[in-house]
Formats: sequence, structure tokens, C-alpha cells
Amino acid sequence: MAVEGPGDVSTPDEYWSLLSGGRDALTPFPTDRDWPVAELLAGSFRDGYTPISNLGGFLSSATHFDPGFFGISPREAVAMDPQQRLALRLAWRAVENSGVNPDDLAGHDVGCYIGASMLEYGPPMSEYSEHSGHLLTGTSLGVISGRVAYILGLEGPALTIDTSCSSSLTALHTAVSAVRAGDCDLALTGGVAVLGAPGYFVEFAKQHALSADGRCRPYSAQAGGTVWAEGGAMFLLQRRSAAERDGRPVLAEVLACCLNSDGSTPGLTAPSESAQARLFQRAMDRAGVAPEDVDVVEGHGTGTRLGDRTELRSLSATYGACAPERGPVLGSVKSNIGHAQAAAGAMGLAKVLVSAEHGQIPPTLHAETPSDHIDWDAQGLRLARTLTDWPATAGRRIGAVSAFGMSGTNAHTILAMPDRRPRVEALC
Repeated sequence: MAVEGPGDVSTPDEYWSLLSGGRDALTPFPTDRDWPVAELLAGSFRDGYTPISNLGGFLSSATHFDPGFFGISPREAVAMDPQQRLALRLAWRAVENSGVNPDDLAGHDVGCYIGASMLEYGPPMSEYSEHSGHLLTGTSLGVISGRVAYILGLEGPALTIDTSCSSSLTALHTAVSAVRAGDCDLALTGGVAVLGAPGYFVEFAKQHALSADGRCRPYSAQAGGTVWAEGGAMFLLQRRSAAERDGRPVLAEVLACCLNSDGSTPGLTAPSESAQARLFQRAMDRAGVAPEDVDVVEGHGTGTRLGDRTELRSLSATYGACAPERGPVLGSVKSNIGHAQAAAGAMGLAKVLVSAEHGQIPPTLHAETPSDHIDWDAQGLRLARTLTDWPATAGRRIGAVSAFGMSGTNAHTILAMPDRRPRVEALC
């Protein structure tokens, strides 16, 4: 895998340091972008909006890119959505971190499945600019995956998938299905999110779903809205038997990856408790695990009142339906970095992988008083409050990851991570 996130995270080790240290990586709005920050902060108090706090989870590397490394001209690079640039960096690193030379993938049936959404980069194509001629490919959503396939010479399927906040886990589901079906031998999958403009902050302020103080509080009694973030993670998939044959460093086995939709709810973006519960149960059935077998659930946990309430109740009805202290530990990385939108599921998956590798579960921040939407004492869910040990059972650790899109598409995956920590031999 490869990962980039707020807090100057550019490697899995740096990601783990952020999480295990209980750090909040939110920072003021970036000054190296053409954003009307003063007007945003002053204007957010008009018309009954939720105030826009000067905080978000921003990538310090968003403007960093070496076009020459990828054979791209500087003029074309500027016209490229930074999400394309991030996807290229992550794809290259994920392949290298898997012990594969990226140049060796050209001409082979390697797929590319990336979750992403349009995030307002660049001028309108109808207006002439110095970058005209590159804007169509530079800002096309489909070209995010296509650009990676083009640069690496991948000849398997290349899809960019947009189901809003569940995009990257939906991409994972699609990639897993493709590898299992034989559509490709290897597949790059993950998600990216870089804000080209601050429109998401404005829209959620209008909907009173933005955190007024700029802190994301998943599963907390004080949760009052989400905070937007940037980031990305990429993973290289291969059949387990082939990965073991080739000597790859196996981080996890996907036991189950499931999707469904909310269907009709009181509102287009309103989540469905019953749909989420059905999804969780289907994933457990497909993975062949019971609630007490799952050690960790990395939830969607946006810190919004309606979203958290719905998710907690669906989790309580499924994963929580076992004896207290036997169920999974619940957490959300959004408390550390904010809501990375289409990349949220990929960032959650990366969190579970680095946590399993280190045998510890990092804390979920800003939840000093857990939400009262469920009875924590009466069921098996426990909220991750401190850095705690994550022991292996029968040589593996089992974790689950959720992502729910405002599109209505829900995604849930269950993974088994081999115990990769070195064993210390007793001296005698």
C-alpha cells in the first residue's frame, strides 16, 4: 500500500505515527491556493449558515509534483487535477512497496480502480486560458484511473468510480471482483481526494452539517458536524496463492467486500439503518465470521448527528449483538484527519492495516463523552478511547471497514491480517 494524508503523512509509517500518537492533523485553510479565505470566514455567518471554521485536513503535498518523472510537460501538469497527480504518486509507491518494479507492469493485464469525485479544479473549459487544450483530460474524472493506466502501461480494466463518500471502498469491491473473475492478474485500487476549491465547506455550512468549531467528533455526544479533508491511499491486489508464490509482503486477505444501497429514505442523502445492518450481516456471512470474531470496526463516523446515530444503531444491531467486552472496538480516522470524501474508505482501510501491523488500536479523538444513541454497556461495541493492544488470534487479526455515500451506496469490507510482528524467542 501507499498513503498520503494531512499532518505531512506520505508513508504508512508516518500515518501510524500520527494515529498512534493521538494527533489531530487539522490545520488552517492553505495559503498556496487561490481561495477567498477571508471572504469565506466572514461570509459564513450570513443567511443562517453554520459558521465556517478555518480548519480542515489538508495535504501539504497537494501542490507538489515532479512532472518530468512521469514524462509529463509542466504546462500539462498544471492543467491536471491534483487528484490525478496524487493518484500517480500513490500508484507508483504502492507498486514499489509491493516489491514490484513499476516498469515491469507495462503490457500486462493489470487493472486500475480508483474512487474519486469532482472537486472543482481549474477554470471552465469554455473560457480560454493558457492551459486550454489540456483541461479536458486534466479535469476529467475518468482520466484519473486512465492516466495511471497510461503512464504505467496497464492493459487491464481502468475505472474511476464515484459513489461520493463510499467511492474508494466501492472501487475496492470492483477490483476484488475483477481479480477473482480473472479480468486481471493484479489490480491497483484505492481513492484520492484533493479540494480544488472550498465549495464543500460552503455547501455543508448551508446544510448545517459542518462542524462549527472545526473538530470532527465521531460517535461523540458532542458531535455536531463533519470537517472536510484531503488524502489518498492505494493498494495492490493479487490472488493470495499468487502473492505467496511470488513472495509478496501480504498485508491482508479480503474475506468479504459487499455493497448495497439505501433505497428510498426520508431524503436523498439520508442514510438507512436497515440497509446498513443488512450490509454488515451479509459481509459477516460471506466472510464466515461472527461479531465476536471481528476485533476492530473502522466505521464511517463522520461526526454528523444523523449519520452517527444511524450508523451506531445499525452497528449495535449487528456487531453489537454479542456479549459485552467480546465485540469489536469501534473507531473512525476522521477524528484525526477529517472526512476525506471519496478517499475516506481507503484512509480507513490503511488505518486498519497499519494498526494490525503494529498490533495496536489507536484512539478515536474528541469523544470524551460517547454518543447516547446506543447503550454502550448493554452490547458488545466498545469505543476506542486510548491506544490499546490488538492481540492476534490463531495467527491473524480481523478488521472491518465501512464507507457510506450521500449517493446512497454503502460499502463494507472484512479483512484478515496475518500476524507480521516479529516473535521474540525466550533466552535460556
